[in-house]
Amino acid sequence: MNSPSLPPLREVIARHGLSASKALGQNFLFDEQLLARIAAIPGDLAGKAVLEVGPGPGGLTRALLRAGARVTAIEMDSRCLPALAELDEAFPGQLRVIQGDALKMDHAELMGDEPFAVLSNLPYNIGTALFVRWLGGESWPPLWTSLTLMFQQEVAQRIVAAPGGSAFGRLAVLAQWRSSARLALKVHRSAFTPPPKVMSAIVHITPAAMPEGVSARTLETVTAAAFGQRRKMLRQSLKSIPGALEALDTLGIESTRRAETLSVEEFVAVARRLS
Repeated sequence: MNSPSLPPLREVIARHGLSASKALGQNFLFDEQLLARIAAIPGDLAGKAVLEVGPGPGGLTRALLRAGARVTAIEMDSRCLPALAELDEAFPGQLRVIQGDALKMDHAELMGDEPFAVLSNLPYNIGTALFVRWLGGESWPPLWTSLTLMFQQEVAQRIVAAPGGSAFGRLAVLAQWRSSARLALKVHRSAFTPPPKVMSAIVHITPAAMPEGVSARTLETVTAAAFGQRRKMLRQSLKSIPGALEALDTLGIESTRRAETLSVEEFVAVARRLS
C-alpha cells in the first residue's frame, strides 16, 4: 500500500506546541520503526477495524494507518485533535477520532458490533482498568479479536506470569483462564518522550475457548478474595465465600496453600464448583 509522505512526529508536536501531560499519563513514542513493529504484532491489519485508546499526537496511529487499518481513536486531550486531524486528511476514510473518556464508552457499540483488534500505547493511569474491562464479563468470545497493549513492564509481567511467583495474581488469572497471553516486545524507557521512570512492555492477548460451567463473576470473586489476602492461607482468605472451603476439599486442594501456588486451572475448578 502506498502511504502519503508525513512530516516527522517531532515536527508535528513542535508545530502544535504539544507536550506530554503527566496528569493524563502520557508518554510519546517517536521511533517510527518501533511503532511499525508494534502495529505488526497482531498480523495483517489491511482493511480491518482497530480501536486505539489514547493516540496522543498519533505516532502509533500513523503506523496503523500505514498498515491499512481502519482506525477508531479515542482521545481525551483536545490539544492532540489538530495533529490527528492531519492524519485524517492524509488517510481519507481510514481514521475516525472520538474525543472523550474511553472508560465511559461502550466499545462494542462504538465499533458498530464489528470484530476489531485493540492496539494501544495505553495511558498508564487507565491501562489496568481498561484491561480488566476488556477481559471481564460473562459474554465470550468477545468482539475484540486481539489486544496488543503497552504497559509498565512490571504490570506486563504480572499479566503473563506463571503460578508460584510473586508476580502471579488476579491479572494473570484474568488474562489466562480463557485467553492466551504473551509478552510480545520490551520497550526501553529511552524510547519515550519524556522517558518514564520504568521500563515498558507490550502484551498480546487472543481469546481462547471459555471453560464450560464457569461464571466469570464467580471466578473474579474467588480471585479477588484469594489475592486480596495473598499472604494468608486459602482457608483464611476464602472463608468469606460460601461453599469455597468445601469446594477446595472436594477438589483435593489443600486449604493451607496460598493463592499464588494455585494454577489457573485450579482457580477455574473452584469457580466451577461454586457456579
